[in-house]
Amino acid sequence: MTIGYNSGMLINVAVPEFSLSDTNAQIHSLVDYLGRVVVLNFWSAECPWSERADRSLAALQVHYSGRVAILPVASNLNESGAMIQTALDQRSLAFALRDEACALADLFGAQTTPHAFVIDQNGILRYQGAVDDVTFRKRTAERFYVQEALLAVLDGHYPQVQETPAYGCAIVREV
Repeated sequence: MTIGYNSGMLINVAVPEFSLSDTNAQIHSLVDYLGRVVVLNFWSAECPWSERADRSLAALQVHYSGRVAILPVASNLNESGAMIQTALDQRSLAFALRDEACALADLFGAQTTPHAFVIDQNGILRYQGAVDDVTFRKRTAERFYVQEALLAVLDGHYPQVQETPAYGCAIVREV
């Protein structure tokens, strides 16, 4: 067990139960997703890194339909409901969970958008960090960490890489 890069969560330990409403006023609880791998992705309407990650994560959602749930979490206090909905529509996303007081971001120690957490079928955290290895200076991905973690977990293994530093825009906790 190790504490991750900027994360408040322990790898290979059960994630605490949580519930948030989404942009369609539906309540989502972690327990609702037991039996599926969950990618909890701290998300932003205005961050270009988050928008880029959405394309990759949407492809995973389609490819692993029924076995994986991608849950975008909107924690930025400076993003209005209208701004979030516009971004969701533009990116063809059905919803985002509303973390209006940053409570879930604080619980997970999420620092950026995107910041991904892969939770296995039994609610155990198996990966946390960047979606892939793209940075400002490295524009082409060579590693897709979330996909690697998903494949390992779906095959019943621990991911080879369990933690990486998240990379993107800072989560706005004050306005």
